[in-house]
Amino acid sequence: MQKLFRKFAQSTSQLVGSSWAFMLAAVVIIVWAVTGPMFHYSDTWQLVINTGTTIITFLMVFLIQNTQNRDAKAIHLKLDELIKGVSGARTRLVNLQELSDEELERLHKEFERLHKKTNHVTRTVEEEADSRPVL
Repeated sequence: MQKLFRKFAQSTSQLVGSSWAFMLAAVVIIVWAVTGPMFHYSDTWQLVINTGTTIITFLMVFLIQNTQNRDAKAIHLKLDELIKGVSGARTRLVNLQELSDEELERLHKEFERLHKKTNHVTRTVEEEADSRPVL
């Protein structure tokens, strides 16, 4: 069942993310809007589009979430493999998604400080290179 749902979710996600699906949805809305005067903009006419879009949206949330979850997990695994393979990399960063919000914020600030320090060093090196005479 899980494998079938995964394949269905991926296929559907690809299909509804296409330009053809968007065009089809736009045509449906245009046809619905054009038929408004024919049905005297009745409650039933409005209910048709409201019900249809609500049902489609409700079902798509689950399909898209499934696809997003799988993609996020795959990206995490790929990044974990890269971290593991780079010498000098902190392997404790492999399971960042398991850290608390406070721990993530501390790590974020650490990387901000590192980034500022690196930018300062880079600018200093560039300024020294610019001030050297060209031979």
